[in-house]
Amino acid sequence: MSALKIFSDSDPATVEWQATEPVKIAEQLAGVGIRFEKWQAAGSVKAGDSSDQVMAAYQADIDKLVAEEGYQTVDVISLDASNPEVEAKVPELRQKFLSEHRHSEDEVRFFVDGQGLFSLHLQDKVYEVLCQKGDLISVPANTPHWFDMGPKPSFVAIRFFNNTEGWVANYTGSPIAESFSRLES
Repeated sequence: MSALKIFSDSDPATVEWQATEPVKIAEQLAGVGIRFEKWQAAGSVKAGDSSDQVMAAYQADIDKLVAEEGYQTVDVISLDASNPEVEAKVPELRQKFLSEHRHSEDEVRFFVDGQGLFSLHLQDKVYEVLCQKGDLISVPANTPHWFDMGPKPSFVAIRFFNNTEGWVANYTGSPIAESFSRLES
């Protein structure tokens, strides 16, 4: 179940506001400039399906978002820690995303399967957004945030980019992410 928890950035132990209803999550995030939507697939898609199958199932939504926002590149990322080749790389890959960073472009992810935890540091608040199957999140350029895929990631996501370079992080150097939640599974 998708979820949003809001904390003071100086008090990671106290939840100030929370919701699991997608409409409430979208409304709260829209108030701070974050896009959150639920998408429905035209067909059944799951982890392990080819990139072509995943893209075909969501083609109408992809085309609409690309037309609205001008994204230049769209791809699919699939991670399954039950694969021995992936499992060996998980600790290093997970750590890469756990430190607070920014991007010079929007970070847009649609979760086809599985889950991930986006933590957004906006003004004096931290917005923890648990994204699950069917969730689209768009984090605007230059928004400080971090992402946790969990110790045994299993997810498929469609990624949208404003440029052809893909994912480029500018780390803030802040230790804030170390004080907040992590995915346990």
